[in-house]
Amino acid sequence: MTAALEGLRVVELSSERSAWAGKLLADMGAEVIVVEPPGGDPMRSYEPFLDDVPGLERSLYWWHYNTSKLGVTLDLTHPSDRAKFARLIASADMFIEAQAPGYLESMQLGERELCELREDLISISITPFGARDPRSADPATDLTVLAGGGPVWNCGYDDHSLPPVRGGGNQGYHTACHYAVMSALVALLVREQTGVGQHIDVNMHAAANVTTEAGSYDWLVAGGTVQRQTGRHAAQHPTLPTQIACADGRHVNTGVPPTRPDHYRAVHDWLHELGIADEFPEAFLLELGADREFIDLSKILEDPELQAIFGAGREAQNLIASRLSAYEFFVGSQRRGLPVGAILSPDEVMDDPHFAARGFHVEVEHPELGRSFVYPGAPYRFERSPWRISRRAPRLGEHNAVVFDALGD
Repeated sequence: MTAALEGLRVVELSSERSAWAGKLLADMGAEVIVVEPPGGDPMRSYEPFLDDVPGLERSLYWWHYNTSKLGVTLDLTHPSDRAKFARLIASADMFIEAQAPGYLESMQLGERELCELREDLISISITPFGARDPRSADPATDLTVLAGGGPVWNCGYDDHSLPPVRGGGNQGYHTACHYAVMSALVALLVREQTGVGQHIDVNMHAAANVTTEAGSYDWLVAGGTVQRQTGRHAAQHPTLPTQIACADGRHVNTGVPPTRPDHYRAVHDWLHELGIADEFPEAFLLELGADREFIDLSKILEDPELQAIFGAGREAQNLIASRLSAYEFFVGSQRRGLPVGAILSPDEVMDDPHFAARGFHVEVEHPELGRSFVYPGAPYRFERSPWRISRRAPRLGEHNAVVFDALGD
């Protein structure tokens, strides 16, 4: 079967800010050529390393973000290498970069020059504050992007004496890369209709802000400021806790407590199955919830019985969780139609039977090491245009000959 983006050539100027965008395109079949400086991208020095031994080709960070790509090296401060780079761009459908605004212009490789090389080129710039905006020259990191854009405000604990927290995994960079890929694919569709390329200016700060759920709109429309809460959505007013401690000391997230009559029936029956219904005198309230035609939470403030039913549902879940491990409670809840998620560490996620059954684990060969390694797979499946990791990340300058020879260099 043909990969979705087979036949599409993408040149990516190596940067940790844009690496995820290049990977998304490469694993969907595009020929992505990542261009590094002769000494290698700084990502190659990021830990962790294979067998905890540092080395240019041993960074697991580099491995993860550069699967399925070809790798070449060029020194853009050299006129001859700039000429090679220009020929490479002229052969490409897309160009992705995340350099400081003005850098490429200083190399005579700015937007105007790129358009002259190929008028139907789709070029994507990923910058912290926009390529030509008032703050375009300001420095930024993933942490400051998330902090200034709003997500950090939303993440943390009910106890506001504790500082807010940043979600892990370069989510600021990832968010911007997702918007870059979506925008680039839309531009590709436009090009198929018009024959015209375009420049896409992705602002990481703005991308982070529009992912704050309703935080920005709460302020713009209602004039209210949401507040962070432990393990649940930020909101103007405190909501009920959703995390429950289980018998093994681990936690689960339950979302909103039982909200449908069948949920209350499931919790009621679960108490009996575990033989602990006698320890819960409020069990009759669960039956009242099960017997209702509808649980209308909008009426909870004016309906004392509904308040009691709602509270009983939560306490029953707490009691059940106190007798089970987090994974047992998670699986038992799912089987009964209750939306619950166990809070898993990365190794537990990879060991989860669901991920294994779905084929999430992807084995990637590293021939030079005589070994293969398991990589995380894709979050989606395509029936007719499959996702796959076609090769491990490139070694430094690995594809110089094959790429530049094809260009006549």
